Amino acid sequence: MPAITVENPLELPRLSVPGVIDRPRRVVSVTTAPRGLEGEGFPVYRAFAGVDLAALDPFVHMDQMGEVDYGPGEPKGTPWHPHRGFETVTYMMEGTFLHQDSIGGGGVIEDGATQWMTAGAGILHIERPPDALIDSGGLFHGIQLWVNLPSRLKMTAPRYQDIGARAVSLLTNAQGDAVVRVIAGALDGHDGPGVTHTPITLVHVSLMPGARVELPWSSGYNALTYVLAGRGTVGADHHAIREHQLAVHVDGDYLSLTAADHQDSRTTAFEVLVLGGQPIREPVAAYGPFVMNTRDELQQAFDDYQAGRLGQIPAQHI
Repeated sequence: MPAITVENPLELPRLSVPGVIDRPRRVVSVTTAPRGLEGEGFPVYRAFAGVDLAALDPFVHMDQMGEVDYGPGEPKGTPWHPHRGFETVTYMMEGTFLHQDSIGGGGVIEDGATQWMTAGAGILHIERPPDALIDSGGLFHGIQLWVNLPSRLKMTAPRYQDIGARAVSLLTNAQGDAVVRVIAGALDGHDGPGVTHTPITLVHVSLMPGARVELPWSSGYNALTYVLAGRGTVGADHHAIREHQLAVHVDGDYLSLTAADHQDSRTTAFEVLVLGGQPIREPVAAYGPFVMNTRDELQQAFDDYQAGRLGQIPAQHI
């Protein structure tokens, strides 16, 4: 999993140690993501399946794309499609994705890079592997997260952010056996590069076997941990958790993660995506590529898309 890292984590800034009165967040549920297909048929795990939307707020959807080792001719993407009312975050750990949208944004997402697209009032975009990867095949592993927008920002102007892997803030624990990548928001006073309309924190943590990390967490944010690879425990009560499982945490001042002493032969570290944000607490009406507040707004989004008001496919496009 070649997301950005360092040879010697002890050179990185250290996370603060929780104070004596600080409390670890409790784990109230652990769910397992079912497998599905997205776009033109690439495999995904539906990370939020079975979890109440109130526990996810301000997030509405997350897919783990892969991990899959494609043969020649097998890599797939998505055709041109619309979005309105939220932000999409695509974080690639292995493989390469090309992105292009109707407002001129786009580029290559690979090896720890993140593409942050604010759909807002409306946008068209496409994601697909490059021709060379389609011809050769290869590893493909990433995350796509949907971050809701409050009603006052549903119709904000679309924008695009290309976040290179080396732009993320890197931290470690006191022992130096964990790497913490801050992609967006802030963690323990360290800011990530992603600029968000909805206040959130998005972190990718890698723990060596037996390692433990305690992440200070904003009291006003919800908290979710999703295992990308490996196995370990979460919370003060050491709830067991493994690949493709999501834990919901409540209350408390910090999140506790511990890697199992022994991982399987293909896993070198316990890889966890940690995310949380300030709940919006508004009605959600979501269908397909649109996330709005009411059914009437959903219908308007479909009408606007069919009338070409969400953008046009560029003349020069992938």
